[in-house]
Amino acid sequence: MTNRNDDIPPPPIAYRMPLSVGALRPISRFNLSPLAGYTNLPFRLSIREIGGVGLCTTDLVNARAILQGIKKTMELLASDPAERPLIVQIFGGDADELAGAARWLVERDLADGIDINMGCPVRKVVKTGGGSSLLCNTEGSTVELVRKVVEAVPVPVTVKMRLGWDDDNLTAPFFAREFEKVGVAAVTIHGRTREQGFSGGVNHEGIRRVVEAVDKMPVFGNGDVRTIADAARMIEATGCHGVAIGRGALADPWIFRRLNNWVQKGEPGPRGTYSERFSFMRLHVRRLVEWKGSEKYGCIQFRKIATWYTKALRLPKYVQQRLVKLSNLNEFEEVIAPYAEASAPAGWTEWDTHHAHVAVPAGPISHW
Repeated sequence: MTNRNDDIPPPPIAYRMPLSVGALRPISRFNLSPLAGYTNLPFRLSIREIGGVGLCTTDLVNARAILQGIKKTMELLASDPAERPLIVQIFGGDADELAGAARWLVERDLADGIDINMGCPVRKVVKTGGGSSLLCNTEGSTVELVRKVVEAVPVPVTVKMRLGWDDDNLTAPFFAREFEKVGVAAVTIHGRTREQGFSGGVNHEGIRRVVEAVDKMPVFGNGDVRTIADAARMIEATGCHGVAIGRGALADPWIFRRLNNWVQKGEPGPRGTYSERFSFMRLHVRRLVEWKGSEKYGCIQFRKIATWYTKALRLPKYVQQRLVKLSNLNEFEEVIAPYAEASAPAGWTEWDTHHAHVAVPAGPISHW
């Protein structure tokens, strides 16, 4: 059965208590983690409407590009009052640019909080001196960079980072401790190193060491959380104060509502049905068009996630081939019409969506 709640572990009682991130009071301890190319306004707004999510964070945005007013960067900063509070994630290696970008965002009421990216392992981000390269300097410049951003704005500043550059340099506990001293409101820890990329398993013990390194600052665990059982395992193994979910939310947009229900009521409630998932896809593509201000460019944006949707919904190969070349909404409706109102394929379960591939960089990290 699609909506059975088998093997649901008991919820962590502490998670029923509110958790503050600086002056922000999110409705739950489960946050949407930024994922470049996916967690844009259309997706964030749709997640908010389902409910249960605490804080949402934008795609990572280049601090220098913000100050230069680059058009594509301004598109990434698009938001809606219905999705507030909103955290804007910035990246870069220049402290003054990061502080300036943070100040620019807050002065224009575009951000309720600023997140500094210290986790992205992709070469084009690392070579700027940003992303996970910031984990390499324990001599003061990284902490000074973060301090400048904290002092530049009156809103909470958070940091998302990995455990370290590689297994020989697990610097996250050190940085978390130092960041708390300079006023960082919370950190999110992805339980892999930069060298791992997105391969291998999440190191729960590594996240726990970060939790143990701080005094009062909240630590959010991140990585490979796709189910309630995964979240329970993350919480129990690490002692984290909250959980941030990225790819798991793409696989199951209902996960935040279910996690919050699990914590507050002990019962997660139903997962999304086949019909609801079709409706979510339709809403997603239409919002992409609205966001881009053009059917052509909204549909081009949809192409990168079309294969994920067709695999998750078990749609035929020719549907996938049409959607990855989608150019307008009429074509979209024409292609999905035979399936949108139909019953789920024989044997389909909501778990199909968990196994659908969400594209992330792969292969040797040096080739990214």
